[in-house]
Amino acid sequence: MKYEFHPEALTELRFIASVEASIQRIIERPEGYAILEQDVRRCLTRVFPYAVLYTIEPDFVLIVAVMHCHQKLEYWRHRVAP
Repeated sequence: MKYEFHPEALTELRFIASVEASIQRIIERPEGYAILEQDVRRCLTRVFPYAVLYTIEPDFVLIVAVMHCHQKLEYWRHRVAP
């Protein structure tokens, strides 16, 4: 059976692909992105006004938030240790 995307669903799919591409860039160069505050770094997505916020842990990269860059900018702060 074939499938088609509703135009708005296609935008959502592109958003997911953009976030996944950002995560891949982070994995390839975890220290290559600017520190936002404390040890939380920020990688901007392409096309969409979002950023992937993350920390570098000893054995993995912890994604702290996928944040819209123009709304509720501080909502994620409770997710990291002071």
